[in-house]
Amino acid sequence: MSENVTVPVHVTIIMDGNGRWARQRGGERLMGHRNGVKSVRESCEFAVEKGIKYLSLYAFSEENWSRPKEEVEGLMALMVKSVLEERETFRKNNIRFRVIGHRERLSPELLEKIDEAQAETAGNTGLTLIVMLSYSGKWDLVNAASRYAADACEAVRRGETPPQLDEALFSSYLCTAGIPDPDLLIRTSGEQRISNYMLWQCAYTEFYFTDVLWPDFRKSDFADALDAFSKRDRRYGKIK
Repeated sequence: MSENVTVPVHVTIIMDGNGRWARQRGGERLMGHRNGVKSVRESCEFAVEKGIKYLSLYAFSEENWSRPKEEVEGLMALMVKSVLEERETFRKNNIRFRVIGHRERLSPELLEKIDEAQAETAGNTGLTLIVMLSYSGKWDLVNAASRYAADACEAVRRGETPPQLDEALFSSYLCTAGIPDPDLLIRTSGEQRISNYMLWQCAYTEFYFTDVLWPDFRKSDFADALDAFSKRDRRYGKIK
């Protein structure tokens, strides 16, 4: 990693390739998911070391609910186990833990562990680790539009003028309200698409694609992504 690297405020990662990693080793997909936990830990450590303020991880999409029941149940159990095991790590490293997504689809047991970890870390001021769980970009947009419409209808009912909708107001209705948009999106496994992820928030995000499968992703791979990001000329549609 070069010395003059630009450190992004918010990095988001689409953690892809667990299934292929497992198949290459003759195992079931859950084997890949379990081994991907180490990559999550290393990525968090690296983000803390480099002073990244927000690290969001695309852990489970709305579309993933259509996967085989055994895999979904195994993933949810792994989520519970991971939250329990990492709570002391969050405390020691001043990490604030958040989960964003369609909560109604998650099990009561998982929601309980998530809520406990979020409450315990709410006052931490270092890295904010955001796990996107049962999330999709289209769902987020529809949910935001529905919430705004409900507020507008309520304003009319009270005889008031509905708030004028602009980009800033619409962003406040998204699940990521209060979180800066990602500066850098990393996707592992060689796939070059964003798979219905943060469609609004990634309007000006820099994309970095690597062939490394997620269970093999290490700090050196994260460093390569930051090096590439530092070489980008971010113009936001303007002329420099």
